[in-house]
Amino acid sequence: MRPATQSVSSIAHHRQRLRTGAAALFERFDHGIAVADLVRDHSRLIDAVLCELWDELIADSEGAALVAVGGYGRQELHPASDVDILILVAPESVDTLADPIAAFITHLWDLGIEPGHSVRTVAECVREAAADVTVVTNLIESRLLTGNPRLFAAMRRATGPDRIWSSEAFFSAKIAEQQARWHKYGDTAYNLEPNIKENPGGLRDIQMIAWVAKRHFAAETLHDLVDHGFLTETEHRALVEGQALLWRIRFALHRINGRREDRLLFDHQRTLARQFGYSDGPNNLAVEQFMQQYYRTVMELNRLNEMLLQLFEEAILLHDRLGSPVAINRRFQSRSGYLEVTHDQVFKRSPRALLEVFLVLQTHPHLQGVRASTIRLIREHRHLIDDGFRNDLRARSLFMEILRQPVGINRALRRMNRYGVLAAYIPAFANIVGRMQYDLFHVYTVDEHTLIVLRNMRRYTVAELADELPLCTAIARRIPKLELLYLAGLFHDIAKGRGGDHSQLGAADAREFCRLHGLGDFDANLVAWLVERHLLMSITAQRKDIGDPQVVQAFAAEVGDPTRLDYLYLLTVADVRGTNPQRWNGWREALLRELYLATRRALLRGLENPQAQDELIEQKRFEALRLLGRYGCDAPASMALWQGFSRDYFLHNAPDDIAWQTCQMLMTDPAQLPLIRIRPLTARGGTEIFLYARDRQDLFARTTAMLDQLDLTIMDARILTTDDGMMLNSYQVLDQGGTPVEDEERLDEIRFGLGSALADDGTGDIRVARRMPRQYRHFPIQTQVSFSSDEGNERTVMRLTTLDRPGLLAAVGSVFEYCHIRLTNAKIATVGAEVDDVFFITSTDGTPITCENALACLRQEIHRRLEQVTAH
Repeated sequence: MRPATQSVSSIAHHRQRLRTGAAALFERFDHGIAVADLVRDHSRLIDAVLCELWDELIADSEGAALVAVGGYGRQELHPASDVDILILVAPESVDTLADPIAAFITHLWDLGIEPGHSVRTVAECVREAAADVTVVTNLIESRLLTGNPRLFAAMRRATGPDRIWSSEAFFSAKIAEQQARWHKYGDTAYNLEPNIKENPGGLRDIQMIAWVAKRHFAAETLHDLVDHGFLTETEHRALVEGQALLWRIRFALHRINGRREDRLLFDHQRTLARQFGYSDGPNNLAVEQFMQQYYRTVMELNRLNEMLLQLFEEAILLHDRLGSPVAINRRFQSRSGYLEVTHDQVFKRSPRALLEVFLVLQTHPHLQGVRASTIRLIREHRHLIDDGFRNDLRARSLFMEILRQPVGINRALRRMNRYGVLAAYIPAFANIVGRMQYDLFHVYTVDEHTLIVLRNMRRYTVAELADELPLCTAIARRIPKLELLYLAGLFHDIAKGRGGDHSQLGAADAREFCRLHGLGDFDANLVAWLVERHLLMSITAQRKDIGDPQVVQAFAAEVGDPTRLDYLYLLTVADVRGTNPQRWNGWREALLRELYLATRRALLRGLENPQAQDELIEQKRFEALRLLGRYGCDAPASMALWQGFSRDYFLHNAPDDIAWQTCQMLMTDPAQLPLIRIRPLTARGGTEIFLYARDRQDLFARTTAMLDQLDLTIMDARILTTDDGMMLNSYQVLDQGGTPVEDEERLDEIRFGLGSALADDGTGDIRVARRMPRQYRHFPIQTQVSFSSDEGNERTVMRLTTLDRPGLLAAVGSVFEYCHIRLTNAKIATVGAEVDDVFFITSTDGTPITCENALACLRQEIHRRLEQVTAH
């Protein structure tokens, strides 16, 4: 070994060499040099440094070999990628080379190179590789850097497919590995913050193709697959161009982070969009355009992966010994479980077969899919779907027949989208393919969201899933035409990104499509109305007080009849569930169900015969009196207590809530106040926290601050001050996972936290220490405060739209206290990073707020306090 001083000098030299090389690499990147050249040159630089260090530190070059493996073995080394190496050691040299090898690895770390390394004999390589497909995969891509070439050759022979992991076994294992990886990432390429390496359609899918090609065909490059007949030149070009885009993104991510990073986080999406030359347009942000290019690319790579792996399966597992074709009709046949055309000219001679292929799949559910060669033909003949094709009555009939099938609609539409047929047949759909919306609410691209909505609709009709959403299942069984629901789902977001109101634009598209496809005026108008009003029900449920009969009456008047209500409810549930699955929970389900049932009663009663508030209040009081016995209370004491309650209390609470809360108050000694009671699960699917205390202005602020600190999401708040100066506060909350709180230890934590907060004399600081989620900081949502009058209930409605942040409700509560405002009810709705909360407020004497100075005070203070919350 060399003297220590020489090693230090060598380290300094190599470190400077790596810094200079990195700077040159980034400069070339900025000048648009292809990343394929950059990663190869980076690999060569690392090769040179490693080989020189090896020569300096490893005296016995015959006893060992330095081998690059994995991505480094492929010479695809991005700026911060791990440098994966294998040090092969002859058995007789293991002991003598132990110290020099340890010094070599230490020097790599000293240089800032992060090696993924292993030290093995050939026998150990064989043993490890035989037991783990990931190890043999790394060895497939091994490349000798320096040292004994005979050791390297021996390792390659010993781990070849004729010794371990035959082509068949390797292929099967990698298929299983890919399926598990896809499942981990939600089986979709359309995540908001995708992993460009591991997501479906990502770099790992390209590597998967290369691994199989190397193992079975001894292919050195992807172009070899063209020579083997697995890819056309056009498909190879698409594969290479897709890889080039993902490499460029990955290279930029490594540069931005200064470390390995394969996640396309919100933190970087805007920056990369600018770097890649995008600018904001009138209807699309630069970041949305950039991400649409990314999503369309991975969708294409995902399709190529599917096609190639099916071809590999035929060649490797079936050994090209396909079963005999079984005729289906003159154009299609099945072979080895897959659908294929009877000859290569089918689509050219009969373009309508481009739609028929999906109908055949539906009517023959035993088929596993479309054979790869036929997928290729579909892609090559998509251009035949032109205006003449779309105006062909027979083609239109085929499309509607697909939508009217009892099974397979979701799979058919997904395949139509993947193969580009859906966008060709409905040109407006092409605009939403891969289109993302830069927010935290819409977690899928618009086309993926649309297909998920259709999948959700189909679930209503599956007998095995009848218990999932029983009301939806019951309604779906009685609506006259399911295809109208599917058309509404298909068109409800089709105009996103076109400018203007997407609901109105989409309604016009839907009406025209329906008429062209033979639907009568009634059906066409129903579909168009559903598209235009698809947000009506969710907005009403989330932003308005649906316990108010006037709200229900106004909503019923907009809907007009029970049939429209049935369709709208099914569309709304499918849409909300398909927008962000994590946001769908028992609370939202119960809220929509409550609005549906109340509206149905109003429609059946007749719009000309609305239910009076007095009648509803009397009904609730009567029902609550009947339920009192369940909680151990008697009617006379309850009725005496109710004398001090306002009409609002009975109007906006369910009978069961009234009975339970009444008994909690009656059974509590005034000396024990404030009272804190929790019901783990209510009819609305949330956990109710009920507070009964003497009137204090900061009660709402302190309560919401503590609930926020406890990581609870407040879905609804009802506030009542009685005639004798008592406060009844009821909060419906969910845990962060969107589920009710039922764990007893967690419930005790909530009771203790609230008890501590309310024991404060009011002089302590109200602050939430919880941090704002990382993603939220990338959404510049402006704070907007607006007011309207709720004359029927003699109160003012304040709507607050702003960025979600810890302590928000506590800050709003403090403003109410400061401005002498009384809160009577609140509807809390957080959509991604955006808060859209509605507060029902009055002056201290219980009258609507009409004073402009008071409203100005509210608006000004809310802006100021929320800025303070964000700063903290």
